[in-house]
Amino acid sequence: QVQLVESGGGLVQAGGSLRLSCAASGRTFSNYAMGWFRQAPGKAREFVAAVNWRGGNTYYADSVKGRFTISRDNAKNTVYLQMNSLKPEDTAVYYCAASRTQVALHVARYDYWGQGTQVTVSS
Repeated sequence: QVQLVESGGGLVQAGGSLRLSCAASGRTFSNYAMGWFRQAPGKAREFVAAVNWRGGNTYYADSVKGRFTISRDNAKNTVYLQMNSLKPEDTAVYYCAASRTQVALHVARYDYWGQGTQVTVSS
């Protein structure tokens, strides 16, 4: 089992920045690919970013490429999502997830999920 706890969400104006953190506990963190997803009201959960086991490879949704950065610190069992140039359409609940695969871009490939943190971007 892996427990994931997100933090860092909040209310920010368009153009602003936020940094989300996801602290993991349980099994060896470095054995898991990590991802961030988001879900807006009335919409399906969608992929935002992912990082492989060791952090050497990162992947992004086209909608956030160039604005968001995913990173991980295996010594701290934590994955981060730095979000810059935020837009109102980035408003959603953001979820951290862990996958037993080497890297994963799809919801179905993730085995453990956090409870989510709300990000609201005002125009």
